[in-house]
Amino acid sequence: MKDPKLSVILITYNHEKYIRKALDSVLSQETDFPFEVVIGEDCSPDDTRNICKEYKKKYPDQVRLVSRDKNTGRPTLNVYETTMKCRGEYLAYLEGDDYWTDTHKLQKQVDFLESHPEYIACTHSHKMIDDEGKDITDPEVLKISELYRWSGEFTMENFKTSGHWPGHYASVVSRNIYKTKKHDYTILYRSHDFVDDGQILLFLLMEGKIFRMDDEMSVWRYVRRSGGNSWTSRSMKRNIQREDVAMCKTLMKWLEDEYGLTEYAKIKAQKDFETALYLYGKGPSKESWQFVREVFEYNIKHVVMEDKKVKLIPYCIKCVRKKYSR
Repeated sequence: MKDPKLSVILITYNHEKYIRKALDSVLSQETDFPFEVVIGEDCSPDDTRNICKEYKKKYPDQVRLVSRDKNTGRPTLNVYETTMKCRGEYLAYLEGDDYWTDTHKLQKQVDFLESHPEYIACTHSHKMIDDEGKDITDPEVLKISELYRWSGEFTMENFKTSGHWPGHYASVVSRNIYKTKKHDYTILYRSHDFVDDGQILLFLLMEGKIFRMDDEMSVWRYVRRSGGNSWTSRSMKRNIQREDVAMCKTLMKWLEDEYGLTEYAKIKAQKDFETALYLYGKGPSKESWQFVREVFEYNIKHVVMEDKKVKLIPYCIKCVRKKYSR
């Protein structure tokens, strides 16, 4: 296929139980334009790679396989490298354990973007299921899905202040912003080994608005168990709060160079420093104190105080007093 209108970025690792359903949901899409499927297969120890090869052989003109001889250990690097190989004017995203439920999903979203040039991307509603494909009923898990409950226009201001996201990863169709090489997009994997959806949405919102449809057209398979191989399961071994603070600090530095910081950056920088301080109080150690110092150097000294003189210990005391005086 020489000129696909759209490229589907399908990221997979250890998905032998699910990858066929994901691929079938993509290849069953009914469109009036050509699209390619670019599979990023990260050296799975199970049968995922062989299944992908099977589909590549069956659909040689439509499926492209990006495989590795060694696992990167960084899912975000897999996302980045696979994305950079996409040729389409539009991009759609999917992980190997999720799938699409509407055969006209791609057509609907591309039609919308074609007729609404003021939007950079389009998302839609989704459903959550568990490892066995059953609807999730646990209210605590369903609360996570509430983060994506949004309808209509979503802007950078919403991203900063609303507490919501414009759409789950599997729901995104966007214009291919990477072709212009306007920014250094390697931050996608440099800021975090596992988390990439926030960075991708940030890239898009830097370029324009996102519209979220109410149509339910994808399924998010939420698998979180000890010893599991999904990204969500593997996150159980990590200190998510600390990693989020570190990721935001890295992203903020990137934004300062590429986009410029707004007043909201000061609010976010202060909040993340307080989180780092809280984590130290929760588990005091040389390592956690060093992390406080590192966050202080950029978040407080540079962003909040704009390089004015300020000392760490007095500032920490000030933050603690302020918290307990509320």
